[in-house]
Amino acid sequence: MTSRIFTGGRVFTGRGETDFVSAFRVTDGVIDWVGDASGVDGAAAHDLGGRVVVPGLLDMHVHPALMTTTIDAVDCLPPAVTSLPQLIDALRTHEALGSDRDAWIVGNGYDETKYPEGRAPTARDLDAVSTTQPVLVWRCDRHSAVCNSRALEIAGITATTPDPPGARFERDADGAPTGVLTEIAAAQAVASHIPEAGPAERAARLRQVGQRLLSRGIVGVCDLLATRIADPLSTYRAAEDGAAMPRAGLFYGWDPADPPADLTDEDRTGRARVSGLKVIMDGAYSNRTAWVCRPYPGSDDDHGLRTLSDEDALAAGEWARRNRVQLAVHAMGDRAIAQVLDLFEHQEPWLEETPSIRIEHATLLAPATIARLRAARMRFGVATHTVFLYAEYDGYERNLRPELRDHAYPIRSLYHELPALALSSDCPATAWGEADNVFVSVEAAVRRRAYNGADIGQGASVSAAQALLLYTDRAASLTDIGRVGRIEVGYEGSFAVLDRDVFTVPSEQIGETAVLETWIAGERVWGG
Repeated sequence: MTSRIFTGGRVFTGRGETDFVSAFRVTDGVIDWVGDASGVDGAAAHDLGGRVVVPGLLDMHVHPALMTTTIDAVDCLPPAVTSLPQLIDALRTHEALGSDRDAWIVGNGYDETKYPEGRAPTARDLDAVSTTQPVLVWRCDRHSAVCNSRALEIAGITATTPDPPGARFERDADGAPTGVLTEIAAAQAVASHIPEAGPAERAARLRQVGQRLLSRGIVGVCDLLATRIADPLSTYRAAEDGAAMPRAGLFYGWDPADPPADLTDEDRTGRARVSGLKVIMDGAYSNRTAWVCRPYPGSDDDHGLRTLSDEDALAAGEWARRNRVQLAVHAMGDRAIAQVLDLFEHQEPWLEETPSIRIEHATLLAPATIARLRAARMRFGVATHTVFLYAEYDGYERNLRPELRDHAYPIRSLYHELPALALSSDCPATAWGEADNVFVSVEAAVRRRAYNGADIGQGASVSAAQALLLYTDRAASLTDIGRVGRIEVGYEGSFAVLDRDVFTVPSEQIGETAVLETWIAGERVWGG
């Protein structure tokens, strides 16, 4: 038996907004005592040096599998890249440029709403990087992308190629493809031609991503499209072999023509486990592809894109019910959220401990919709954000109708109305290079100010403690990935040590908080 007492810190337990202690003990990886440091023999304890300690952080909507595919990509995210010339210059730094004709040049994170040119890049722009090698750059939302002429050629996309369901190959006045690939099915029509890594390399890359997450104090994640890599569960478990990794709940993508095989009990248990199935009801708000009730400003009929039929949504729900896992539905626009409710609110839940259905992002939530979620027979949970409004303010300012702004990410109302709720990063599908820094999201939740200082809904602000609960104990209620999220007897001894008191510093400094150490099951796995 191994036992270690931690003392001399300001320890936020996650049991409540004002619940702090000064000491706790971890025995064989599990917390078995929480209390006051006054009764502890200091000589036998690990001194926390007066630092603030929080439960290990949980990012319940993030994309580690996707992050493995962009390790070699050029970072094209704001604030580093904010114009088309900067985008081209950044892509020209890719290590594959000038090598083999079949070597792809990939970039991640353009956001045309911040470009003075006022438009997305096109194949003609990316041909300035290379005309002999394929070039693909993902938009910041990871729903859309743009590619050069060589990539269009490899994918066989011409003027006569039909648009995929729920997506578009954008075209010029003559009908020729421009290289802009709007929504996932169009982007994947090109991205699927990028060669996949082998099993050993996939596991090695996932370990790299795991180390990045641990450096952020993140000890648990939900991977909301783990099937972006082959054999995701095997890859996660291989990555855990001999390496510290966050706990992981994997959500598989849904292809109605080729649904995942049914799960076993072994698939649903362990530090890495299959937790659910993900479907996508609409697009992204900053790209005007979220499915909305009222048309976007400046239009009489643009309601965004619906990307999932009722038939496919219900079939995915039946698969999740049969396999006793969650159904996660990407729904940003208010019409998309209403459709989820129309389809499922009267159904019987199939899970007892956690919501059977998660709504992902949930941009527009009016009070009536929140009340409908609460009153439903189905048990719903929500994974939402503040980092979107913070980082993508320009797009939201352009696309959000003024009368709906009070309904955009109403974190305060959700905090008080919905028990199963989490803040999350959606990294790397976010227009900010540091999106997986939890404290950027926490500051945005507290201040409700964008990256440029603009007001993003002061009436929806929460306290630092409330925001951190949405990354710890409250987040843990959204999906079961193990006994994490609290410094409490019976929970895994996983926690993060911070460089400042995030509960008392000026709110504009919260985002500068750094994680000094991350511990999992009583063992330091990062820092120190």
